[in-house]
Amino acid sequence: MPKFSKGKMIILNICFVVIGVFIVTFLLRAPKATTSTLPHDELHEEFFAIESKKEAEKNCVSCHVEGGSSPLSENHPPKYRCLFCHKRD
Repeated sequence: MPKFSKGKMIILNICFVVIGVFIVTFLLRAPKATTSTLPHDELHEEFFAIESKKEAEKNCVSCHVEGGSSPLSENHPPKYRCLFCHKRD
């Protein structure tokens, strides 16, 4: 391990603290999540019982397809990762 002078060590410590403060500030100022959570209702109850997100997502297309009871809008993001954005409570 290289030896650092006392002055260089102080500069490195200050840089570490400044970077740490920057990261914490950045994370605290991040916007709140705006995506709705998965509704905890009769229609979606089965999704809470399925442990695997990927397995649960396979059932989303039964309602959320064109012609289904609740089709997704045209500008909806990728339709195969529902539980990536819509979290379960």
